[in-house]
Amino acid sequence: MITLHKFSDDFCEENYVLIALHCGLEDYALAYALNRALKINLKRSEKDLDISNETSFPIYDWKDKLNERYWTLIVNISVKEEYLEYHDLFSDETSSTVYHVLPEYKDVDYLLKIEQEEDEVDSGMLDSILEIPKIITAYQIETDKIKSKQNLII
Repeated sequence: MITLHKFSDDFCEENYVLIALHCGLEDYALAYALNRALKINLKRSEKDLDISNETSFPIYDWKDKLNERYWTLIVNISVKEEYLEYHDLFSDETSSTVYHVLPEYKDVDYLLKIEQEEDEVDSGMLDSILEIPKIITAYQIETDKIKSKQNLII
């Protein structure tokens, strides 16, 4: 007789907080601003977040050993341009396709993922983020309502 074992979804579930960031900064400038505002040390990861063969997303990360947190800044939007070769009136046109880490949050520019024991964001942290010039808004996303959680596995 064969024994079948099933794992529940929360067995592999990690505790993290996800903050949505709307801003007009480039990724490196936002990482620098977050480092200054939150007294953290985000650095560009050697590997990008690859969720498909089509595109990859730059990430910045830092392991805070003192507070037992793992910080990850993820670019939510990636644009891939392709040259289309047609032999007609519209020859050599470019086409662009937009990809998102979280397609249900298409208007979010960046995601700040903080792996920690608590599932709430410190209000002082959000206040510090909102004081950064060029950040339009920042808010916590309820992680249990995300449909594409697998894209956040780094």
